[in-house]
Amino acid sequence: MATATRTNATQSVDLRDWLKEVKRLEQFEQISGAHWDLELGALTEIILERNPTPPAVMFDNVPGFDPNRRVLVNMLETLERTALTLNLPLDLKTIPLIDALRAKLRAMQPIPANVVKTGPVFENIAHGDEIDLTKFPVPRWHAGDGGRYLGTAHLVVTRDPETAVENIGCYRVMLQDKDKVGLYISPGKHGKIHYEKAMKAGKPFPVAMAFGQHPLLYIAASQAVPFGVNEYDWAGGLIGQPVDVIEGPVTGLHFPANSEIVIEGEIIPGESMQEGPFGEWPGYYASARRAEPFVRVKALYYRNDPIITGAAPFKPTIHGMYRSCLRAATVWNGMEQAGVPDIKGVYLPPPAQRFMIAVAIKQRYPGHAKQAALVACQCHAGAYLGRYVVVVDDDIDITDTNEILWAICTRSDPETSVDILRRCWSGPLDPIIQPGQKGFNSRMIIEAVRPWEWRDKFPATSAITNEMRTEYGSKWRRQLEQVQARHSVTRARGE
Repeated sequence: MATATRTNATQSVDLRDWLKEVKRLEQFEQISGAHWDLELGALTEIILERNPTPPAVMFDNVPGFDPNRRVLVNMLETLERTALTLNLPLDLKTIPLIDALRAKLRAMQPIPANVVKTGPVFENIAHGDEIDLTKFPVPRWHAGDGGRYLGTAHLVVTRDPETAVENIGCYRVMLQDKDKVGLYISPGKHGKIHYEKAMKAGKPFPVAMAFGQHPLLYIAASQAVPFGVNEYDWAGGLIGQPVDVIEGPVTGLHFPANSEIVIEGEIIPGESMQEGPFGEWPGYYASARRAEPFVRVKALYYRNDPIITGAAPFKPTIHGMYRSCLRAATVWNGMEQAGVPDIKGVYLPPPAQRFMIAVAIKQRYPGHAKQAALVACQCHAGAYLGRYVVVVDDDIDITDTNEILWAICTRSDPETSVDILRRCWSGPLDPIIQPGQKGFNSRMIIEAVRPWEWRDKFPATSAITNEMRTEYGSKWRRQLEQVQARHSVTRARGE
């Protein structure tokens, strides 16, 4: 696999340029002929399961469709591709990458988007009867899904009907008909608030959607950017240059000029169609089939040989690396802003997604571990849909779940090291909360640290020292690398 240490001085916000860089990293694969109905989704999940560093995968020649209409998955499943997208050095390990990202977020100044008249997305334009979204290879990702989902790694652009402030979110989009798409938005999200205001006023609700774009914009849409900051401007601040956007001719909403596929349309008050269920990010089918609003598509724009970007959730394995890094960075910053000292690392293990936060600290005073746990799970970035917070000493590698479990099992006592918080902030996708009771959940905080009162008398660990690891690891490097290579291949083959 190719490696690099550079960042891009200037960065194109075009998916196709990003793919060229991914190919240079040798983290790209192409699969031809996979069927849109379940097969494409199943192959994506198998690749995630079997590869420690899963490649980005482009599916083309989907049966029944123009062979050059493609679907891209696994955009952000490695540290290198996450760093590439966020314009960070490509050779950083997990905690240094999170630390570099949080430093960038602290120093970043939003850069207003650049409004342009045209772009590649206007290579093909359709209105009225010419619109036919069924001609794109939209996957049915999971066997229990209620339909084909076009929007899983995309942008949904809405506008507050009272303030005219735009929001760019990522809310699931189901293909309903050739000119209709269902839209599901969880309660409390900005797009939902905009929609509810429009419905209360009895007015049509304009919506624009992009179904293929640079992954940085997908990150911006799917993260909680600071209140009052436009997502395009936030993305521009991260890369140090403005994002080119077009003001939609139909809605006046802004979408990226380099988008692969864009629609403009509106939701009419009182109209709905059956939507769901869908296999959501916790690894379960969420929100049973029910009536939800849908967008009547008035205009369709797309590039030649367009690419649908997909990030359908599966049962969590290692996917979600970029989410883990971003949330860890924002939780870490939130903890520091609240005054928690000597934080040595924050990590959200990808299989747990939002549901677990691991924090490493250098203990400084009685109650330090409890303070760190409470702030981690209640600062803004950590408060939504959490479940467990584990605080460990700084000799624990929090990116290794084996070490976290070891710390829990050897440095915590259920009677004295565990606390439960009740009536915390949850949401509709929390699978353990009963239908009709969603909105609140509980949190467990675990102090898996050497007890402050007798920390100096706590048994010493028997692991080799870092000095020994470096000395013998260097002396026997060649043999150790051969052993690792052989056994990594064996695991990947499932043998």
